[in-house]
Amino acid sequence: MRCPRCGGQDDKVVDSRASREGATIRRRRECIKCGHRFTTYEEIERENLMVLKRDGRHEEFSKEKLLAGIRKACQKRPISPKVIEDLVERIVEDVTDKYEREVPGEVLGKMVMDGLRAIDEVAYVRFASVYRRFQEATDFVQEVRKLEARQ
Repeated sequence: MRCPRCGGQDDKVVDSRASREGATIRRRRECIKCGHRFTTYEEIERENLMVLKRDGRHEEFSKEKLLAGIRKACQKRPISPKVIEDLVERIVEDVTDKYEREVPGEVLGKMVMDGLRAIDEVAYVRFASVYRRFQEATDFVQEVRKLEARQ
């Protein structure tokens, strides 16, 4: 690991603990060169799980892209980063448990929408508007009515 402060490559691990229900290991490190302490996370590298897109293309599954999309939907909403990260972890765990090589994009989108619906309805509608490619304001109105009907 390179020290984020000085760029030194020699460090020692000061503390290690399981994090996120054992899915990752949190390591506290100290740079030998400058003494700066920093944290790293270690997690299992998944084999190349591919997402089958609507247009038939394949794209490598990216946890970072999933996290970015959910964060964007939750922007300026009263949702803690921890709740967002937990949702992403649940989705990644479900996807990797159920699919070995390829996951349909529709399945992934539905998992995100179901998770967001439970967390925040505005974030859900935002995500749905991009995922379902809303073209007109009536599309938003219909989606909000569906939400109201569920309550």
